[in-house]
Amino acid sequence: MYDIVIVGAGTAGLTAAIYALRAGKTVLVLEAKSYGGQIINTPDIENYPGIKHISGFDFATDLYNQAKALGAEIKYEKVLSVADGGHNQKTVLTAKNSYACKAVILATGAKNRPLGLEKEESMVGAGVSYCATCDGAFFKGKEVAVVGGGNTAVEDAMFLSNYCSKVYLIHRRDSFRGEEKGVEALRKKENVVFILNANVTALLGKYKLEGIEVTNKLDGSVQVLPVAGVFIAVGQMPENSAFADVVTLDKAGYITAKEDCLTGTEGVFTAGDCRTKAVRQLMTAAADGAVAALAACSCIDG
Repeated sequence: MYDIVIVGAGTAGLTAAIYALRAGKTVLVLEAKSYGGQIINTPDIENYPGIKHISGFDFATDLYNQAKALGAEIKYEKVLSVADGGHNQKTVLTAKNSYACKAVILATGAKNRPLGLEKEESMVGAGVSYCATCDGAFFKGKEVAVVGGGNTAVEDAMFLSNYCSKVYLIHRRDSFRGEEKGVEALRKKENVVFILNANVTALLGKYKLEGIEVTNKLDGSVQVLPVAGVFIAVGQMPENSAFADVVTLDKAGYITAKEDCLTGTEGVFTAGDCRTKAVRQLMTAAADGAVAALAACSCIDG
């Protein structure tokens, strides 16, 4: 019987482990793949308070080592379900084992939705990015492209326009899902170019991005843009369907929870990008981890 089982070894999950362990609880962290989450692919983090520069890999490794040093048990097993047996009685089922615990913290994160292009995965960190605020500064003075039509894409294009010589905003439709105010602000930027009714159909370059191929949906015409970076903002994909029996999911699949990280099921908490929230950043994931851990500790002790 563990005090707390944490599902996910990203920033939120490992931070939760650190706070729970420091509160004297026994902790098991279950991770399907590898520790670190999305941040592990970021070459340089510059927006985490108190740390001027650190790679995503080093940041995640430091978190991992800190949790391990405090006594966290970390296993690489895919969680299939969570069963609620009442106060201080939860069961976490994996593909290999079943674990009893008093509380569960779901910190499964969310995947950036890819375009599904050849070489997309291999070029992450070499010109392909899913986070403009994380990586935008590395493209100062260069031409870049943003793909998407929602608020994230619009905000990314605005952010990048302050660093880059030219920003192409590529959207598959002729109208945006993002707020009109933001779109209009972009139209006033001299270095932002709209390319509508179009899809990115190829990534060019061998070891790093050297350009992209864009195909017009209406007439089939193709143009090549010599961009050094492409920022993909076509949504995220949470993986929470396995927990639908114990938590409420919104239409997009995110766990319904406010800043208190409470799910509505006693003893089941959530933290990080997998929950409903307005801002998904490294800092907010860490904050969620702390909040969820302390809430879980209070629930157990109560």
